[in-house]
Amino acid sequence: MGGGSSHDIQGGVLETDDPWFLQKFHVLNAKGAAFRINHQSWWKEELPSKEEYLEARRNLGEAGWKVDYIITHCAPTSIQNELLREMPKPDELTDFQEEVLQRCRFQYHFFGHYHGDGIIQKQFVLLYDRFCD
Repeated sequence: MGGGSSHDIQGGVLETDDPWFLQKFHVLNAKGAAFRINHQSWWKEELPSKEEYLEARRNLGEAGWKVDYIITHCAPTSIQNELLREMPKPDELTDFQEEVLQRCRFQYHFFGHYHGDGIIQKQFVLLYDRFCD
């Protein structure tokens, strides 16, 4: 399951049709602020829809909540908290991944949202640099 909240948008989301776009862009860039640009580096649909959560639960139910591998963009809330020390905040998707962690039997869960590599709690594998090279 893809998707993940953008945690690096403290400077906001800029709109390209804003008459002050270039000025805002240069100011934020000069400050080293974390920001995104709508429809270029950020989309409001960054998290799954309710229908996608239902489909995921239905598919896992059909598999008896037992799979070999889980491949997602972000991790369950508890794993995210371990990696980032409770920052950023949990959201609907990390909480859904937590539900999957509690209900599903699996060998490995692969994810990469946190831009690193490592094995967390034996069956959780953070793959970013090695996967993206």
